[in-house]
Amino acid sequence: MARRRRGVPLHGWLILDKPLGMTSSRAVAAVRRALDAEKAGHGGTLDPLATGVLPIALGEATKTVAWAMAGRKIYRFTLRWGEARDTDDTEGKVTATSPVRPDAAAIARALPRFIGDLIQRPPAFSALKLDGERAYDLARDGVAVALTPRLVRIDALRCLGQPDADHAAFEAVVGKGTYIRALGRDFGEALGTCAHVTALRRLAVGPFAIADAISLDKLAALGHSAAASGHLLPIETALDDIPALALTEAEAHRLRCGQTVTPLQPSDRARIDQLGDGATLCATIGGKLVALVEVAAGGLRPVRVLNL
Repeated sequence: MARRRRGVPLHGWLILDKPLGMTSSRAVAAVRRALDAEKAGHGGTLDPLATGVLPIALGEATKTVAWAMAGRKIYRFTLRWGEARDTDDTEGKVTATSPVRPDAAAIARALPRFIGDLIQRPPAFSALKLDGERAYDLARDGVAVALTPRLVRIDALRCLGQPDADHAAFEAVVGKGTYIRALGRDFGEALGTCAHVTALRRLAVGPFAIADAISLDKLAALGHSAAASGHLLPIETALDDIPALALTEAEAHRLRCGQTVTPLQPSDRARIDQLGDGATLCATIGGKLVALVEVAAGGLRPVRVLNL
């Protein structure tokens, strides 16, 4: 039998404007088909009912997903007052109701309470694991899910308007691990009512913004040419905030072999000492990314080696 063709080895980031009703995994599969890409993965999962920025890592970019997703995220969302649901969005069953409908003044007074470092309980219907199983699988089976509250950060939260007494629209700038569905649930409780998210759109993830995004329909129309049409961003796009350090060919070779490197140049060693153990750098040669490295005891330990 003839061997199955594995696809084209593309390396970089494609920013998808994920459509409503599609899982992030299905979106990745659609991108792989459109580009005939050999390897792909997504960063920052979006629920099926959410739309907007879904960064798709292709090829060696998949090794940088963790760093790309560490940046802030921007969302716009709509809350429906007076109704709580077990999923904290429109997919779930109604679990509580309230006649209270907060006005603009009440919303404005509550906003400052949700800015800064907060303790947040993740939604029961989430991809977090509990005793080795996904929380949403347990919740769907009727198991009572109690996820451990955790520290999250919300840098900004503002109300964009109230189209009617039952709804209000918001924009939030949040850190890694923040659930907008949980934010909506808690915001409703703080206002003496209950609430759930009816619409959610992600506008940015770290350096990736909705202005960079392409729809699946447009991607399908471009086909394989999409990779050469300006829509494929370099791997380094996700690493703009990480310092770069130029290496010699010999040092780069050692990193590629998984060995720790101690740069010979005094200026490089002084820079490493200043950054301190645990700092992450982009090791390059001739402007080309070789590896993501971690400073350890004055040397550079390879964390992710890129085969480009």
